[in-house]
Amino acid sequence: MADVRKLTKSSLVATTFIYIVMAVFTVLALYPIFWLVIQSFKTTQDYMLHSKLAFPAPFFYKNYPQAWVRGNFGQLIINSVIYTSVTVAAIIAFGFMAGFAFAKIPSKATGFLHGSFIIGILLTLQSVMVPLFLMVNAAHLYNTRLGVLIPYIGIGLPMGVYLSTEYIKSIPDALIESARIDGAKYLSIFSSIIVPMAAPVAVTVAIMTVTGTWNEFMLINILASSDKIKSVPVGIARFSGALASDYGKQFSALVIGLIPMLLFYMIFRKQITKGVAAGAVKG
Repeated sequence: MADVRKLTKSSLVATTFIYIVMAVFTVLALYPIFWLVIQSFKTTQDYMLHSKLAFPAPFFYKNYPQAWVRGNFGQLIINSVIYTSVTVAAIIAFGFMAGFAFAKIPSKATGFLHGSFIIGILLTLQSVMVPLFLMVNAAHLYNTRLGVLIPYIGIGLPMGVYLSTEYIKSIPDALIESARIDGAKYLSIFSSIIVPMAAPVAVTVAIMTVTGTWNEFMLINILASSDKIKSVPVGIARFSGALASDYGKQFSALVIGLIPMLLFYMIFRKQITKGVAAGAVKG
């Protein structure tokens, strides 16, 4: 009986400690967002003259409509949604198909082709910016959405192929062999067996691609010069200069750019949690 009481007490202490740690990390994660929202209701003068931790006095609500108009966020958000959704869909589709071929379809060229994709993971964006600009310009795709989407997909595809290949390798070969014996073609096997079973890795690839594409700034800045083509990070950067910044509107612009990402995680939080958990268990 005494041992049971000790065990119960130890479990209670451990559970309490875990909840305290989780609460601390939650506060640390949410406080920067809270601070950002509070600062977005300040004027630049209020921000500069008073404590950075103080509440606005008074709340200046005009920052948001002024930032929206000056940053042209209506068009920029549409562009970012297009770039992000198309890039995610293309990387998942092409990555899955390539991963299935590399993992389950024997070929002498598999090693070379797979290695060619993996090399892309080692390349930094800074190292390929100039060649990409020259190629896009030579193909007459500069300042076009297609000229932005092709590099986005190409840069994200190596990681998508790598993750898909490694995950699909863990799927038993017996399933593929049984389907082949029954007369199923590779396309049918891919759509009916591989895609449903590899859904967790698709969630992982989607999360990485959404965050990377939505927040990308350097590449879009050199591949497009028109507001009709640029994305949200470019609009946010307009409120900061080398000599001065309009802090109130800059914070408002940051909140505007953050809201779609928060909505993405709120809407798909269950799918993201299930996908990540399934991927962790599978790994």
